Amino acid sequence: MTIAKRTIGVAVAAALSLAAGLTSAQELTIGLGASVTSLDPHFHALGPNNNIASHVFNSLVEQDENQRLVPGLAVSWTPREDDTWVIKLRPGVKFHDGSDFTAEDVIASVKRVPWVPNSPSNFTIYTKAIKNIVVVDPLTIELKTDGPYPLMPNDLSNFFIVNKKMVEAPTEDFNRLAATIGTGPYRFVDYARGDRIVMERNDAYWGKKPEWKKVTFRLITNPAARVAALLAGDVQMIEAVPTADIEKLKANAALTLAQAASNRLIYLHMDHQREVTPFIADTSGKPLAKNPLKDLRVRQALSKALNRDGIVERVMEGVAVPAGQLLADSFFGTSPNLRPEKFDPDGAKKLLADAGFPNGFAITIHGPNDRYINDGRIIQTIAQMWSRIGIEAKVEALPWATFATKATNQEFTIYLVGWGSGTGETSSTLRSLLATFNRDTGMGQANRGRYSNPELDKVLAEALKTVDDKKRGELLAKASEIGVRDVGIIPLHYEVSTWAMKKGLKYVARADQQTMAMEVTTAK
Repeated sequence: MTIAKRTIGVAVAAALSLAAGLTSAQELTIGLGASVTSLDPHFHALGPNNNIASHVFNSLVEQDENQRLVPGLAVSWTPREDDTWVIKLRPGVKFHDGSDFTAEDVIASVKRVPWVPNSPSNFTIYTKAIKNIVVVDPLTIELKTDGPYPLMPNDLSNFFIVNKKMVEAPTEDFNRLAATIGTGPYRFVDYARGDRIVMERNDAYWGKKPEWKKVTFRLITNPAARVAALLAGDVQMIEAVPTADIEKLKANAALTLAQAASNRLIYLHMDHQREVTPFIADTSGKPLAKNPLKDLRVRQALSKALNRDGIVERVMEGVAVPAGQLLADSFFGTSPNLRPEKFDPDGAKKLLADAGFPNGFAITIHGPNDRYINDGRIIQTIAQMWSRIGIEAKVEALPWATFATKATNQEFTIYLVGWGSGTGETSSTLRSLLATFNRDTGMGQANRGRYSNPELDKVLAEALKTVDDKKRGELLAKASEIGVRDVGIIPLHYEVSTWAMKKGLKYVARADQQTMAMEVTTAK
């Protein structure tokens, strides 16, 4: 199915009225589909956290709904020579406490990113290329790099600027709202973990003034409860509309839907590192002495046994796109040579036999049950598909908060997860998921399976220093081919995002799946 970015107006039942949906011209309540683990904008590189942080903090460079780069706290970024980017900062910007935004706040933010204690997945991948910052004047800085680095503007759009006073503020200070001093269109006024986040408009904001004076985000991770809250008028907008409810909501005349193909890949991570991995056993239940996932043939078999078209049509209700690589074809750096793996259970059985597992083995698949669209159903379906090639697959689905901690601690053998490209092209995914983990360089920060391929690392490193766009795109495509053909991860599908809101509201769907209250308007 081909899904173009579009906003879909739809019909709703007479039982719901517009008056019930819009409680106030100044207030907006939104139901979010995933938990927010922290208000510290540097603590965890996680989509829901970044979404909330973007209301209160700004980046030097921002992204529009198509992930095109636009000015943020920087009004321009210009390469000079081979190792310098000249950044002109926006004048007249005030933090929420009334202090001026200057170059010193940029320096403090870059310093804080790697400093944050106990970060499960930090933002150093976006700051490591900055070797030094030279302050030319309070509103001009030079970012020094180790040779050419064309992705600097993309990286600058992926971490937030905090007030220099907060350079060593602990995460808990942000969570209790003592350190959340940003430059963004909103400021935090209440945070009840796991329940709600309340914001008020920053009337001194440097950019376009948001329409809503007060915004409440309700954290409603249960999909049915999220839809029910919209229909009852408890919220005026929801994200992550369950695929099973889309047609019903289309038939409701008091609602409007917005939909877009996203940058989020849903995939399987695997334990590439350990010789003995905890959740694999032989068919009698005896732990295997050697991790079979270290064998390429086994990884290929697991991929071939998956009917991606079937998952998209039956589990995702047709609202997804089968994946053969790290991003959909329309994104920069993808390869025309990579297509979704063909469903081939017979070929999968042969590969298992060749690898020494003619009778298969037992495995436990882990995954979240409240983070991605239909995530619990997906892993159940994968287990059924693997059973047909002799893999005795059990499923353990966990709440995201529990799952994420265990995944970061590498407690699983194989598990479902998703990744959205923060830069809108393949380098983000390659650097985060498939590059060899290296705490010093920031590479592989989300490579929880510890996949490592020196050839991929070499090609990726060359791409990251290649200024010519065409050549860089070719190198990123080559690196993608290496990682996908080596089955570093198992791509499943790309999510298609759907928002629903009361008629009278308008939202332009975003490729990055973010729900931006400042971009919600009353329809004209």
